Amino acid sequence: MSITNQSSEPSNANTSNFSHIPVLGKEIITGLNIKENGHYLDTTVGGGGHSRLILEAAPDTRITAVDQDEDALIAAKNNLAEFGNRVNFIRTNFAEYNFPANNFDGIIADLGVSSYHLDNPERGFSFRYEADLDMRMDRRQSLSAAEIINHWDEVELANIFYKYGEERLSRRIARRIVENRPFNTTTQLAEAISYSVPKNYRYGRIHPATRAFQGLRIAVNNELKSLEILLEKAPFALVEGGKIAIISFHSLEDRIVKHSFKDSELLKVLTKKPITAQEEEISTNPRSRSAKLRIAESVISNEK
Repeated sequence: MSITNQSSEPSNANTSNFSHIPVLGKEIITGLNIKENGHYLDTTVGGGGHSRLILEAAPDTRITAVDQDEDALIAAKNNLAEFGNRVNFIRTNFAEYNFPANNFDGIIADLGVSSYHLDNPERGFSFRYEADLDMRMDRRQSLSAAEIINHWDEVELANIFYKYGEERLSRRIARRIVENRPFNTTTQLAEAISYSVPKNYRYGRIHPATRAFQGLRIAVNNELKSLEILLEKAPFALVEGGKIAIISFHSLEDRIVKHSFKDSELLKVLTKKPITAQEEEISTNPRSRSAKLRIAESVISNEK
């Protein structure tokens, strides 16, 4: 087992808390049709939950495990240690991964933010805890949530909240932020957002900062553009008959996956409608409620 391209800076996070309950695990294994001696690419290894299922599904399966988050790779290395050199870890954003042609029997991506990130205050993803405005999946990058909130102009902020967070009050929120910045913590920002919206909106079903925080996180990590690049490159890395499975958690991601699969000349869509979690899984893993799984199959040789 190896980890390549690792940062020399040690992580301060307790990665033992980086447990990864694999969302739609049974459906992933069935959809990929895991085979003996197969080689699979997990582009978002996280804590290693999906990779473990693949490694256990058939003899001598191998995993190339990719993640841009150092904490994730450290946790996955520990969680998958028993599989030895059947696992190769690479630290990179999946959009920057050098996909080898015709190499994988299956590719998976579990998109979005993990429970670890939301529950770990030091990462700055959630307004439930007071923390620095960070939100970087890859802490080697310079752009953080604080940089965007405190230095980008009002129009840019409004566009982020509207486009990526689907926040209809984006302009009001952006105006309030610009008038009251700088902001140093997640809770300061969430409070400012709360007081920029009407009372009936403030006490609705979800916290009024939820959509704005989603939009900010997507912007910090360039998530949608990275997904588009992944979907453009990944089909070429599949062997003929290989499967690609993508789990998304909001409509922006799912729409990109749906149309990319449909429009690709290299893929045949296997899921006309996305696969969603059953009540039994939702009861034990509430995060699965919003998960949507789409699967496609490589239908022609990708050799050039």
